[in-house]
Amino acid sequence: SRIANERELNLSQILQMNVREDDDTETDKPAGNYRTLTLTVCSAAIGGTFQYGYNLSIINAPTNHIQRFINDTYWERWGTGLDTSQVTLLWTVIVSAFSLGGLTGALLAGPMAVRCGRKNSLLLNNSFLFLGAVLALTSRAARSVEMIILARLLVGVNAGVSMNVQPMYFGESAPKHMRGAVAFSSAVFTAFGIFLGQVVGLTELLGTEPLWPYLLASNALPGLLQLLTLPWFPESPRYLLMDRGNKEACARALGRFRGGADFSLEMEEMLQEQADAGGATAKSQTPWDLFSNRSLHPQLRTVMAASSAMMLCGNDSIYFYASYIFLAAGIPVEKVQYVSIGTGACEFTAAVVCNLLIERVGRRMLLSGGYALMAVWALVFTLALTLQGYSVPGMPYLSMVCVFCYILSFGMGPAGVTGILPAELFDQTARPAAYMVAGSLMWINLLIVGMAFPFIVSYLDALCFIPFCCVCVAASLFVGLTLPETKGRTLAQITAEFDRRNPLKKGPEKQGAEPMKEQYQLGKALSFTTIDPEPLSLTAPDPEPLSLTA
Repeated sequence: SRIANERELNLSQILQMNVREDDDTETDKPAGNYRTLTLTVCSAAIGGTFQYGYNLSIINAPTNHIQRFINDTYWERWGTGLDTSQVTLLWTVIVSAFSLGGLTGALLAGPMAVRCGRKNSLLLNNSFLFLGAVLALTSRAARSVEMIILARLLVGVNAGVSMNVQPMYFGESAPKHMRGAVAFSSAVFTAFGIFLGQVVGLTELLGTEPLWPYLLASNALPGLLQLLTLPWFPESPRYLLMDRGNKEACARALGRFRGGADFSLEMEEMLQEQADAGGATAKSQTPWDLFSNRSLHPQLRTVMAASSAMMLCGNDSIYFYASYIFLAAGIPVEKVQYVSIGTGACEFTAAVVCNLLIERVGRRMLLSGGYALMAVWALVFTLALTLQGYSVPGMPYLSMVCVFCYILSFGMGPAGVTGILPAELFDQTARPAAYMVAGSLMWINLLIVGMAFPFIVSYLDALCFIPFCCVCVAASLFVGLTLPETKGRTLAQITAEFDRRNPLKKGPEKQGAEPMKEQYQLGKALSFTTIDPEPLSLTAPDPEPLSLTA
């Protein structure tokens, strides 16, 4: 009788859990005021990924002025000038320094995020920015090209850290039903930085000969704004609980981020994730740990492929072709800079629209569909460039359409979804290392494309976008076949989906734990009571025959 009563009690607990699972509208989307979360996003992003887009953009306007400064400085030092190829080589070094700095920042981001926290890492990251701004501002007075190179290197370090830490900060601070939109705001601010950098670089503003040092140093203003505002906002709740073990600070941070909404289930989910990762004593993993852990290889392959494709797809290269295409379409030379602003505005608009759609459409559709559209427009662009060489009328205008559509397709998916993946596919201990791997691949591939693209154009001419088309096709197919949808799912559910898609990954221990996961879903139950995975019945047979005689 006692055994039967206990099993009836367990059965009633399961039924209560199932009732709670049916009430998705109340548990998945709690009501609350997210003003603090919104302001935190703006404060962190204006000095974070905004800087990546801004510094990527402002270097284009003063190209001729800086190249003239390089030649003049060399003449003053050595009494002789440089030929065009030598000036181009030094200019390439200046441009490449940004990518090398970004790679360094990506490698620093993981240790900084673990030791200093997400918010404090973003604040400390401004030291690289301010030092680079000072060097850029004083480089012309010092007649030093080396100061410009070092300034771009430090600005690249700043961008590399922010590109990794900021999406991590957003993904860990947002509620589950807003996780995609909040993390995608990193891409929105990147596109906004590109657009604003194009505007500030106009000849009517800072794009003139006397003002180019101020243009390169103008990135200090967004950094100063972040330094004044971000300290007033909370640290990542997951970092406070799972890395620091401070439940009280985590509860205070969640209370501010959720604006009065109930976060008890969210705390429970974090504690369960912490228990699955090895408890409070679990140490943060290194990139080598990720490569050594075969159970994480499917997630790692997905992140590595998406991060590489983002830079190898040719979106940054199409900005290089934009001026040539606009000139061929008959736009006057003095007006090209204004039309080029349309490319930045196009990506910014696409990022904003995608930010509104990501929680409805999902990650996989936007990522795979974005690359598929880019492949189509790359083929049309190649056809237009080929026919343009035969003076077919209307082809320059078709090329212009392809430029904007290619950038739109990139902004509608790959630009923002890629940065979300490490935050959604890895747990707290592996997440910083995953961002280190993803960020390193992004910067390495950006450097490769920047150095190889002039040779690709030289050898392939009008067919120069065929390699990028192949990358987009491969990325679309790979993502569509390997990436499960992560929208609105917990880490345990995403991991289980990867396990289902990769049956060889499962070991005996993993398979033994599966029935437990099927009965218990994170964020649905109110306790951590372990439930017997064996089928339950209301009448249990006695373990041994009973006798009336002792």
